[in-house]
Amino acid sequence: MIDLSALTGNGIGGTAQAPKPATNEVSQDDFLKMMVAQLQNQNPLKPMSNGEFLTQIAQFTSASGIEQLQSSFQAFQTNMQSNLALQAASLVGRQVVVQSEQGYLPAGGTMDATVHLPSAVRNLTVAVLDEAGQRVRTLELGPQPTGDAALSWDGHDTDGKRMPAGRYRLQAQSELDGQTVALQTRTAATVDSVTLGTDQNLELNLTGLGAVSLDAITEVK
Repeated sequence: MIDLSALTGNGIGGTAQAPKPATNEVSQDDFLKMMVAQLQNQNPLKPMSNGEFLTQIAQFTSASGIEQLQSSFQAFQTNMQSNLALQAASLVGRQVVVQSEQGYLPAGGTMDATVHLPSAVRNLTVAVLDEAGQRVRTLELGPQPTGDAALSWDGHDTDGKRMPAGRYRLQAQSELDGQTVALQTRTAATVDSVTLGTDQNLELNLTGLGAVSLDAITEVK
């Protein structure tokens, strides 16, 4: 029979303490010991002034405080990034609204969007262009109040022909103060997946639109 107590006594299978790794960091205790040694061994004909002594203490305290603050901030940043990644992952499969002229028309579906109006307009016009830049449809939305005007393109061109699934661009415009101006559009898309980049920035991969940054999302449906 093997004597386990003998093995433990020899450090086998036991909890023997590992040697402490060497470190170049100076602790507060080390600093205080060095300060005492400096005072004890200073030249009595040229003693350190109170100002010099207080300056060294202040420098050490400041450096120590900054190091602790940086460490705390890094831990906080890591926790925030993890929480943000979990929240972004919960968006997979849901529709979001992204600030973009580009939209995606699914097969047999519609392309939904909104147009931001800084003031009321008499007639809102939205042109739908294909990827080659050719206009396939013009939507006349009429007078609209201030705010976000919703629109839904049924996927048919001017002749009533169903357009293939793919990416299309919206050009919204209206007259404001007697001038024709371009207006900001936002399109709805489905989140396929979430990517955490090498720079720790989160990106949402949208159906037909590709990757967009999380801060480009204006609404979750």
